[in-house]
Amino acid sequence: MEIQQIIDIAKEAGEIMLKASRPKIMEKSGHANFCTETDEKIQAFLIEGLGEIAPEASFLGEEDGRDEFTAKMSSGYCFVIDPIDGTSNYIYSYRPSVVSIALLKDGRPYMGVICNPFDDLVFSAVAGEGAYCNGERIMSSEAPLSESLAIIGTAPYYTELLDQTFSAAKKLLPLCVDIRRSGSAAWDMCCVAMGRCSLYFELRIQLWDYAAAALIAEEAGCRATDINGAPLSYTGATSAVCMARGVKEIPDIF
Repeated sequence: MEIQQIIDIAKEAGEIMLKASRPKIMEKSGHANFCTETDEKIQAFLIEGLGEIAPEASFLGEEDGRDEFTAKMSSGYCFVIDPIDGTSNYIYSYRPSVVSIALLKDGRPYMGVICNPFDDLVFSAVAGEGAYCNGERIMSSEAPLSESLAIIGTAPYYTELLDQTFSAAKKLLPLCVDIRRSGSAAWDMCCVAMGRCSLYFELRIQLWDYAAAALIAEEAGCRATDINGAPLSYTGATSAVCMARGVKEIPDIF
């Protein structure tokens, strides 16, 4: 399969997001954890379209009970999809919201595509072949953290992590120019990948949040690890830090 096939499907999914109007909202477990009819519609579209180009692949997705990583997914091809990363943003018309598609090969990220339809931006990467935005090669910033913006994710579904999150943010602020929060982990990593920011962290994100974005970031010269500096697992939830080329080590904030 070719990365362009996945890009084309992601862009079509983005169009579904743009054209939807006031979808029905459903709550899931966890604080302010929502799903909409559009999430479910896009996930079904992705499974159908991606299944046509790789019928042998398994699927892991945020919606419709497809959210458990299984042993089978660690071999062969597995698509990891988030139909709308940033669902709360989508509900409240607060940008950004993105479509995220990762293809794992034998349990490791092989291809990644993230589409932000509101800004007409599509990020893509194939392992070992660099990262791209709308077809143009991207690299992360070489600026030090002291001359850069940083991004935090607040892990809002996990209220037990609030104190640790904001303690780390308080320590981070004097080390950088300022802190931002978007509400989409996949978008945050892409912002580090393309040089808008130099560091992102969140204390708990799911595989569908980071599988595509971490590959794109790493292909743009970033380091993506957990908060202890260990490699990301690609099997489920994890803490995450994404650092641009100019950030040489994880700040002592955790």
